[in-house]
Amino acid sequence: MKIKVSKNGPYLVSGDIPLYKVKFVVDEDGNPMSYDKKEKIETNGSYALCRCGNSSNKPFCDGTHSKIDFDGEEVATLNIEDVYSENIENEHINLVDHYMYCDHSRFCLRHGGIRKLIKEDNNDSNEKAKDEATNCPSGRLLIYDKKTGKSTEPKFEKEINMIYDEGQHVNGAIWVKGGIPLESANGEEYSIRNRMTLCQCGKSWNKPFCNGRHWVNEEKQLMFLKRWGFD
Repeated sequence: MKIKVSKNGPYLVSGDIPLYKVKFVVDEDGNPMSYDKKEKIETNGSYALCRCGNSSNKPFCDGTHSKIDFDGEEVATLNIEDVYSENIENEHINLVDHYMYCDHSRFCLRHGGIRKLIKEDNNDSNEKAKDEATNCPSGRLLIYDKKTGKSTEPKFEKEINMIYDEGQHVNGAIWVKGGIPLESANGEEYSIRNRMTLCQCGKSWNKPFCNGRHWVNEEKQLMFLKRWGFD
């Protein structure tokens, strides 16, 4: 099982990786709480997923990338150990935040936000924070219990989910689960991760990973980056 990023083209999926579509279940503010029931998408074992965002046969590639001169240059860091991270902790739990993987799926905004919950530091707030971190599809957020040393990392089977964002009414990221290898266009391997989100709109600033540009405009993106200390 492998996903290969092709140069200025689609994601080439091999090894008969199951493909599904899934929707966010959102609260009254439009922030995701959980996931709706998955629906299977039939494939032939090997398939090409659209990366430019303009295919008329989504989620599959129809060759449109070559007609629009799609620029799919990969800029993301290969090794997760080299990606900026921040630790936010209280007496009981520690949150490791790899912000550059953020896909703006918004699970972490409920109940006042995951940082506020960690600051409150009680049984209820810590459990809510763990739930938000666990549901984040990008793998950006990971919480460790200081007493047990256990993390919130969920156990996933190898599969790919095409997310529909019910809160923003747009196609979201491509959710890759279960530690599927990802290979760059020039043959280099990205860190194998239990969960990650790939761009399917073609607009991400962190290709091949999603950074929320399917609904976050440039002004909002710059605001978020400034808020988190990036120039």
